[in-house]
Amino acid sequence: MKIQTGRGTIPLNVLVAIWSVSAVVSLPGLAISPILGDLDKIFKHATDLEIQMLTSLPSLLIIPFVLLAGKLSVSRNKLLILYTGLALFCISGFFSLFAKNIVLLIFINCVLGVGAGMVIPLSTGLIADHFTGAYRTRQLGISSSISNVTLVLATSLTGWLATVDWHYPFLVYLLPGVALLMTLSLRKYKPDRGEAATIPAVPASPTDAAIGAVKWLPGIDVPRLGGLMLLYFLATYVVLVVTFNLPFLMQHYTLSSSASGVMISLFFLAIMLPGLFITWIIRKLKNATVFLPLLLICAGLLLIYLFKYEWTIGLGCFVAGIGYGVIQPLVYDKSVRTADSKNTTLALALVMSVNYLAILLCPFIVDLLTGLFGKSGSADFPFVLNAAIVLLMAVVGYRYRESYVFGAPDFSE
Repeated sequence: MKIQTGRGTIPLNVLVAIWSVSAVVSLPGLAISPILGDLDKIFKHATDLEIQMLTSLPSLLIIPFVLLAGKLSVSRNKLLILYTGLALFCISGFFSLFAKNIVLLIFINCVLGVGAGMVIPLSTGLIADHFTGAYRTRQLGISSSISNVTLVLATSLTGWLATVDWHYPFLVYLLPGVALLMTLSLRKYKPDRGEAATIPAVPASPTDAAIGAVKWLPGIDVPRLGGLMLLYFLATYVVLVVTFNLPFLMQHYTLSSSASGVMISLFFLAIMLPGLFITWIIRKLKNATVFLPLLLICAGLLLIYLFKYEWTIGLGCFVAGIGYGVIQPLVYDKSVRTADSKNTTLALALVMSVNYLAILLCPFIVDLLTGLFGKSGSADFPFVLNAAIVLLMAVVGYRYRESYVFGAPDFSE
């Protein structure tokens, strides 16, 4: 079976191999999450600093290695970078199963962060290398969907495994080994001459002067990419309040604490859905493709803030997830278009790094802003605060809906 790419076709097994990389990028941190509350019991002599390092240091290492992998992809063999990252990811998961002390577990999970960082930009970079135009947009949407549905399934699996033994959640980190075996087929795949000849030339950017001025990012339209990075950072930050603060809100209003996990799973499932229809959504919404999803995020957060019923909170999570699910693959697709063919993975690495930066900074930003407004410790204020932020973003998005950052991509390339 052959899959259309906009440049020709590729075999189905090549596409499945590329999808397998998307399936593992959401795994970092999942094995730690279900045992967070028991770390002080598992490691009785561990200090607070060691516990904090176990939860944050691997995530912190992802960011520089995402950027490093993006930079290396310009002049090095991308598959070698991918295989190295997947191998480190899988090996660290294997050794985590046998870790007996927290210092060793911290070291092993730091190696995992390095491996994951090397893999993450290539999950979308490989799609950019093989697809173009509407075909690429569709595959980036599918990649986003695969990543989010894997997150939901793996979260449920690690939660169950943790009830058996605290080591067992680390079994999910062996999945990159499966991806490694599947992507070995990419070494043998070479597009034929006819397919290569159909690759369209990259049109000259209207901001070539700006590109030339930034010597350390040649071949990338820096102003456009910077705008996309800011949009993605802010969009990610505002929706993260669902995952970080929803359990506290449910507890504060004496709602079912177990329901918060279901709500968060619903949120990620909602993020998954638009990716499956992203090209249809873009064609229907056109230049409203950014500001309308931002309004959906705002509406979802307000539903959670205003109505303290489980069904309204669930609806709010779903609506916010749908909005973010449109923005994520759209930003990835536009990021590819800011770079020439040699630098697409680097452009994607820069954009994807701000996702992890938002994850690291979100709790600190929320604490800072709630403190400034005199609402420290409030369970629901972060939701209305982030709703106000995303509403302002939607207003800006409507005002500049004809611009590159807030407009719809052109499928005619």
